[in-house]
Amino acid sequence: MGEIIDKSKGKIKQAVGDLTGNRKLKREGERDELRGGVKGVIKDVKRTVKKAVN
Repeated sequence: MGEIIDKSKGKIKQAVGDLTGNRKLKREGERDELRGGVKGVIKDVKRTVKKAVN
């Protein structure tokens, strides 16, 4: 669930950063979105490994 929150938060920050011209906020949003993607991949890998072991 955390990955969805990070992705959503990142997209919102990017949009606000674009609208306000705040590059720092936009970059922060990009990092949040990327962090969410990484969390999702890790979660999928853990699930796949767990299924393979069982």
